[in-house]
Parts: sequence; C-alpha cells; structure tokens
Amino acid sequence: MNPHEGSKSGVRGQIYSGKLGAMIETEVPLVVEDLIAVFLFTPLPKCLKGNRKHLSWSSCCQFRDEEHIVGRGDEDQGTDNEICTITSEGVASCHKTEETFTLDEALEAVGFGKFQWKISLVTGLSWVADAMEMMILSILSPQLHCEWSLPSYQVALITSVVFIGMGISSSVWGNMSDKHGRKVGLTVCMCWTLYYSLLSAFAPVYGWILVLRGLVGFGIGGAPQSVTMYSEFLPSKARGICIMLIAAFWALGAVFEVLLALWVMPTLGWRWLLALSATPMAVFVCLCFWLPESPRFDILMGKPEKAMATLIRIAKDNGKTIPRGKLMGCKWQNERGRIKDLFTRQYCRTTLLLWFIWFANAFSYYGVILLTTELFQSGDSCGVTQGAKTDPSCSLECKFLTSADYKDLLWTTLAEFPGLLILVLAIDRLGRKKSMALCFFMFSICILPLYACIGRIALTISIFIGRAFISGGYQVAFVYTPEVFPTETRALGMGTSSGMARLGALITPFVAQVLLKTSVYLTLSLYCCCSLLAGVVALLLPIETLGKNLQESDQEAGQQPSDTEPNGSGNSL
Repeated sequence: MNPHEGSKSGVRGQIYSGKLGAMIETEVPLVVEDLIAVFLFTPLPKCLKGNRKHLSWSSCCQFRDEEHIVGRGDEDQGTDNEICTITSEGVASCHKTEETFTLDEALEAVGFGKFQWKISLVTGLSWVADAMEMMILSILSPQLHCEWSLPSYQVALITSVVFIGMGISSSVWGNMSDKHGRKVGLTVCMCWTLYYSLLSAFAPVYGWILVLRGLVGFGIGGAPQSVTMYSEFLPSKARGICIMLIAAFWALGAVFEVLLALWVMPTLGWRWLLALSATPMAVFVCLCFWLPESPRFDILMGKPEKAMATLIRIAKDNGKTIPRGKLMGCKWQNERGRIKDLFTRQYCRTTLLLWFIWFANAFSYYGVILLTTELFQSGDSCGVTQGAKTDPSCSLECKFLTSADYKDLLWTTLAEFPGLLILVLAIDRLGRKKSMALCFFMFSICILPLYACIGRIALTISIFIGRAFISGGYQVAFVYTPEVFPTETRALGMGTSSGMARLGALITPFVAQVLLKTSVYLTLSLYCCCSLLAGVVALLLPIETLGKNLQESDQEAGQQPSDTEPNGSGNSL
C-alpha cells in the first residue's frame, strides 16, 4: 500500500525499516496497515525486541545521526547502538547513538587509588580541625572558670553557644552545598571557622569569647559536608570502609588536641592553645583549591564536560582508563536545597528516623564523655550523688586541669580507635542498618554495670567499651546518610541530620552534669533507653545502602524498590 494514499487514521513521524535499522523519514500520513506491515515483516532493533505490545514505552533520544539513514551496508550499520522511541500514536522511532557510560561505571573503572588517597588527606584535615575545635571545649571551660572567676552557668554557656551555632548552621551549609557545589560550601565554612577561631584567641572579656565561639560553632556546622564530598568520589564497593577510615581523622584530631593542651597550657596558656588549634584548618584552607568539584554535582548542574575532566584527572592519577564513549547525565530542573524535598514519599520516613538516630548518637556520645569526668571525680558511680549531698561546693570554686586529667582524657579518646576497627570489619558484612543497631545495643549493655557501685577499674573498662561502640555507630551514620539521599538533596540531608545531632549534644550536659547530681539511676536510664530505642529505629530504616550506587535524583530513586537486603551488588538504590 502506498503511504501517500488516503488514510482514515494516519499519523506523522518515522518508521523503522530495513534489515539493520535504516530509518525512513516521512512527512505524510501513515495508515495503520502500513505500521502493521512494518512491524510484522521487518526485524526489530535490539531495543524493541520483546516490546511489540508495549507501545507506550519510551527512552531518551540522543546523539542522532541524520546522515545516510538508508542504503548503508550491514558492516556500517551493525556496530551502532540503537535508541528507539515509541510515540503515543504507536510509532517506533529509532536512531543510532555513540557508546555511553554512567558516572558510577566510570568510578568503578578508575577504582580507589592515588587520587582518593590525596582527597582523603585533604578532607581529613577538615575532620581533624572539627575534632580539635570540639575537644577544646572540655579544656577551655575549666581554665576560664578559674582565670575569669566565672560562675558555673556562664562556663556551661561557653559550650552551649558552640552547639547552638552548629545546630543553626548545619542546614544552611547543606543548602549552600546543594545549590553552589560541595567545594564551595566546604571551603567557605572552613574559612569562616578559621577566621573566628583565630579571633577568639584575642577575646578580651567573657562577652567577646561567647560571641566568637558561637560564630566558630556556626562554621563548624559545615564540617560534615567533607564526608558528603568525599563519598561522591568513591566507587561503591569501597565507600563504606573508606568513610569509616576517614573517621579516624576525628580520633586523631581529638588525641592531638589533648597532647597539644598538655604541652601548651602549663606554659603559654589558653590563647596560644586556641591559635595553634587552628593549624590543621589553616592547612586545609591552603590546600582546598586543589580539590575538584564533585562530578555528581557537575552532572546535576548540566555540566558533563566538567565532570568528564574530573574523571580524566582521577584516571590519570590512578593509572587507569575510563570507559569509552560519552558520559551520560541529565540536568534536573528541580530547585535544589528545599527542606520539603526531604519529606517526599520516598524519603519522609527515612528522614525522620535518621534525625532521631543522629540525635541519639550525639546525646549518647557526648553524654558518655561528660559522664567520664563526673564518675572519675567521685571514684565510682555511687559516689556522685553522695558527694553532692555531703560536700556541696560553691559555684565559683575552680580547679585547673592536671596532667592526670589530661591522661584520663587521652585514654578515653583512644577508645574510638577499637570502635572504628570493629565497624570497618562489620559494616560491609552486616550492612549499615544492622551495624548501627549493633552499636546502640552494645552501648546500652555497657551502661548496665554503672548501675552497681563498681570500682574505678571496672568503671573505666565499661566506659571505654561503651565509647568505642557509640563512636563507631556515629561513624556508620556518617556512611549511611550520604548514601541514602540523592545528589540533589544529599548535602541538605547531611546538614539537617547534623543539626539534630547538635540538638542532642546541647541537651546532654543538663543530663550528664545536672541531673546526675540528683539521680544516677535516672541519668543512666535515660541514656540506656535512648540508645535502645535508637537501635530499634535503625532496624526500621526502609533502605539498606550496602553495595548500592549513589542516586542522582528523587525521580531515579522512585524507580527503585524501597527496601533491599544487603547483597553486595552494585545496583542503584
């Protein structure tokens, strides 16, 4: 039948014809009989095999070859990839494309090598700086308590303003990183923190130290974005262990701060300690210009050429080659950095459960640190309330930290290393959810001996093991959170979760230091119940991310099942 003749049900478009995929372009109506004849008597291309009845399926068309659509030899046509589209009118449109590859395929091809080691060290410096700024709180407060004759509530406020600043800024830095890039967000927050950290060393009076330390806390709130950025350069098989290993920089920073204080405080004083503690941050600021932007963010922004340049740079450093062809990527038109994106159908439950997990992690982690000092001063868990009743002290009474106090801080800080070692071995075997649950449950078990009047050695062992597990669980949360959220909301999800952690850290001093003086059992019960509940919540998370590729958007996530068991596969979430 001649397609130029009359038709009652004609459509315009392209039809597939020829043995190996030649296209016939037509601007005249095509009758249904013509289409049936084409589909019945013409071999289908690979992309349409098995889809004769599913005429509503479509895929993106790209790299169209307009030349020589008919009359090409078999040897020329057989080597091209075919992209086919079925229009709503039932017309098949096929054309050839070049070879393509995804970003995940490229990252798997270049693997973990020299480039990832270098970016580990650079982003690890921001983690060291974060740990030192947090650890300095336990050293600065008693010093200013004595030197400036501050009452207890003003000493506590020095710590509180840091956590308040962190809680306020966490979502701000996450929003900036999702809108303007990971590198921009991390660099700005570190420059901010360095500036106000150095200024706080020159604070003349209490009011200034309060304001400046609050601004330091505002900057520190963006430090977790280093994990977001780091995770986006890692192949899926190495992601869990690598993020756990970079968490060792936190422990190193805490240890380094204690050693620095032991050297500086007796001779130079707290101002020099504040200034020297900013050294790792200053080194990071000098090196951060070497950092490339995340290729995932570049693809999201519609800049595949920049992502490709970054991949070539990684492959060159690692001595590997990227796949042949063109990097696939789509520019999502959604506005990024919106809180409501965390509460879509796919992520609402995950967001709320993760917020509680982060809250419980910080509440328990900083709580056990504060409990260590309180319980060690009394000698055993029973002596806390007894001492409070029989030997009340004036709030202006002060006590400088001694070398023995610094050694106690050092020992409890070292507990984080075995915790990391245990989780490195477990996280890719048990999965993220079960690893977090294990840490919370073990922390609860370690709290139970404190109900009895155990001696100092047993007390030290219980606290040591408990801190090892809760610090390990904290780091698993740092692994899971950037894996579960897509690229367009990953930094915001990380930032808001970190904000909830700061809320837990803000509350825990009133439990570990104030409530403890009234009731040891009630204090321990709060920590035990909170960690038990968090362990159950971890198991209720709808998505297990072990072995999964990072998502790019909500749309991509919506095409995947919401829950899978860990199997080590490399499928997308």
